[in-house]
Amino acid sequence: MKVKYGSVTVPQITLQSGEILEDVVQVYAMYGEPNPNRDNVIVVCHALTGSHRLAGGKIEGQPDPWWDTIVGDGQALDTKKYCILCFNNITSPYGSISPLSINPNTGKKFAMDFPIISIRDVAVAQKKALEQIGFNKINTVIGPSLGAMIATEMALSFPDDVEKCVLIAAPDRLYPQAIAFNSVQRQTITNDPEWKDGNYEGTGPVNGLAAARMLAMITYRSEQSFSDRYMRRTDGESQTKWASKFQVEDYLLYHGQELVRRFDANCYLYLTKMMDLHDIGVGRGGIEKAWSNFRGKKLLAVGISSDMLFPNWQVEEAVRLASLSGVNAKYEEIESENGHDSFLIDFDQLDDYIRSFLW
Repeated sequence: MKVKYGSVTVPQITLQSGEILEDVVQVYAMYGEPNPNRDNVIVVCHALTGSHRLAGGKIEGQPDPWWDTIVGDGQALDTKKYCILCFNNITSPYGSISPLSINPNTGKKFAMDFPIISIRDVAVAQKKALEQIGFNKINTVIGPSLGAMIATEMALSFPDDVEKCVLIAAPDRLYPQAIAFNSVQRQTITNDPEWKDGNYEGTGPVNGLAAARMLAMITYRSEQSFSDRYMRRTDGESQTKWASKFQVEDYLLYHGQELVRRFDANCYLYLTKMMDLHDIGVGRGGIEKAWSNFRGKKLLAVGISSDMLFPNWQVEEAVRLASLSGVNAKYEEIESENGHDSFLIDFDQLDDYIRSFLW
């Protein structure tokens, strides 16, 4: 499988807020090669703390790949047939423009002076970057979780250029409970004394970011998966001592510290705010009118039976409204007790659904 890493700078984009963002750097990974007509590109949009590195094994100093079993020669996203391209999302800390970038007006990091970015802004920026690379048409745009929201926005914003869309484990607008979870996560970061209104240096608000991730991890799994794996098992110490922990606590602590080692707190604030703003109906006359932009095109929406963060009924509702608006929409479901994270675990079911949709 041929892999290429690169970057594109879009001179400027007009954000949904009306602000102008200039010199929009976006790094990407490309797997496989374009055909002579350059119409075999599949755009994959990554999730909240993911990156553009879909596959290819571990590289020192780079984020780990997260879809190794989906992308590659003979896989569902077959690099012998398709050119698979994934951008690092704007506001993510892995190379694209973000709060970590230098503000040309001050010579310092943007930090919290970075503008609010919407899902639609990310979709527009990636489409402009694609055009600079030489891709005007997109065979399929696909993504899980936050990536599914970006994929949906790209399909609805550029329906003449996108043939198919695959939405995995995400709604067509964010519901109040998910917004509430994100709000508490942001609060843990901004309440950390080391956050310093976003103007931190060095490690920054590591305790706040770790706690935010711990809360997020609860929403990524199901009650059944926690019960099956941990139930009330402890670390062996007496529960009459404060230092003792249940094994589920150790699990959460581990993942909180793991994120701190690889992620930036301000970027996390912006990404969760971006997710809160997700609503395909805004500026389009409502949800059904928004879906009508993709009329006659193909949509596959995949829910997860045990998803606590974005319950399967929300994904089913998106399919129902899309179908009413003339979209050739189909719903499939991953049967799993692994919760929202099933798109990173239950590859066999996901592979089958994607493969049958594309082939």
